[in-house]
Amino acid sequence: RNMFNKLKQFKELRDQAKKVQHQMEEEILEVSRDGIRLKLNGANEILDFDISDALLLDKAKLVKTIKQVTSGALKEMQKKVAKKMIGTDINFDALKKLGL
Repeated sequence: RNMFNKLKQFKELRDQAKKVQHQMEEEILEVSRDGIRLKLNGANEILDFDISDALLLDKAKLVKTIKQVTSGALKEMQKKVAKKMIGTDINFDALKKLGL
């Protein structure tokens, strides 16, 4: 019986993890700055990426701008996802214990 309860708890937590993943994938952020256009979802998947032709002429500036825009977008998405997750019934401590 104890093993059954643990399996049931694991299934519930796995279902919660899937729900979180799905909710994160639904969050979309578009950033356009300094000649870079980036679109990503809450699972940090890049959905679209574009570079202006002017940036292609200066590799150092291109690399710096990509880093800045990407880092900023990821931080912004983390905040957006965190706000959405507040108030949900998801047991994050239990998910961590299971490595999810």
